[in-house]
Parts: sequence; structure tokens; C-alpha cells
Amino acid sequence: MAATAVEAWDERWATPEGRADWLVPHPAVAGLVPVLKARGAQHVLDLGCGVGRHALFFAEHGFAVEAIDGAAAGLDFACRDAAARDLRLSLRQADADTLPFSDESFDYVLSWNVIFHGTMGDVGRRLAEIWRVLKPGGLFQGTMLSKRDVQFGRGRAIAPDTFIRGSDPKAHPHFYCDLAGLAVLFAGFELLSLTQEEQRRPGSWHWHILVERR
Repeated sequence: MAATAVEAWDERWATPEGRADWLVPHPAVAGLVPVLKARGAQHVLDLGCGVGRHALFFAEHGFAVEAIDGAAAGLDFACRDAAARDLRLSLRQADADTLPFSDESFDYVLSWNVIFHGTMGDVGRRLAEIWRVLKPGGLFQGTMLSKRDVQFGRGRAIAPDTFIRGSDPKAHPHFYCDLAGLAVLFAGFELLSLTQEEQRRPGSWHWHILVERR
């Protein structure tokens, strides 16, 4: 993951104000728990767990949870929250580009608002890693930025459909895609669900994706 992205999120997670909007599990993620249980899923990975809102939620529902993030401040908060709630899960600092897990380790991988920080090539490498660590028939749930988003095309272009907004030294790249781009990136998966949703502010359009490893 881009070093600037890790630095930016590390700074955000260090303050209560920065964490405030990222403490409650997203309804789309929480709503998948019955599906996972019905499929007999046990081992889950939260890739880019931030302050642990989803990792802790899955641990609370009895799953064996691994959670990784590049930002130490988020992991520290998640660790303290897990201890306070007497929840067991594995938290570690790691990179989405090279996952520290064996092939076919997980029944489910979540990566919410994470893997699009980079170029299309970066996203492709991360999805290849996700595919590798998923068991055959395992599920991936995640988000991608849509070209419908009002920020698409704004800022400095560093690669096709990839822009850095603002002059802050911690500003980091965002990759946007359309249906054709999604088809290329998720070629190794079977599409189960795909919607476009606004997140947190008007005009912030994300693809919500649920796929199965072929």
C-alpha cells in the first residue's frame, strides 16, 4: 500500500475525532454474517482493518479472525478495544500487496475502502493476493471507487483513472473504475452481487462487490 496512504490513516486513527466515523460496522458487511454462517465459514480476514470495526464484529460473532493494516495507530486501538470487550482475534501490521498467509487460508476476505488506493496495477496485485489466500468457493467482499464519484478526474493524474487530490504530502492515489474495469480486475471471481452506493457524503459513489473465488 502507498506509504502516503498509511501515513494519512495512521494520523487519523491516532485521535478520537479521526476514529469517530469508523467505529460502527457497515450495514452491508454486518448483513453478510447470516450468509457466512449458512455457508459454514469459519476463518475470515479483514484486510485493511483500520480501527477494527469489522474485525471485532466478526470476532463477536464467533469467527476466527485475522486482521491486518499498515497503520500502527489503528491496530493499537483495535487491540485495546478487543481486550476491553474480551474478544480474541489476531492483529498484525502488514501490507495488502504481499499477504503474510498461506494459500487457501480463508473462507471470507473483507477489504472495505482499501484496495483502490493506488493504480489499476496495484489493485490487480492485491486482488491476486486475495484470490490466493481464499479457499475455492470462498467469498470476497469489498469496495471500489466508481467513475460516477464526483472526485473522479480531479487532482493530478499519475496513471490511467488514478488521481492524487490536494497538495498535502500525505495525499495518496485513488483509482476509479467502471463496469468494464471491474470485469477485468475480477476475472478470477464469480460475481454474486454488485451495486453502486453513496458513502458518507453526497456524490461519493462506491461499487459494493461480493464475489466468489472460482
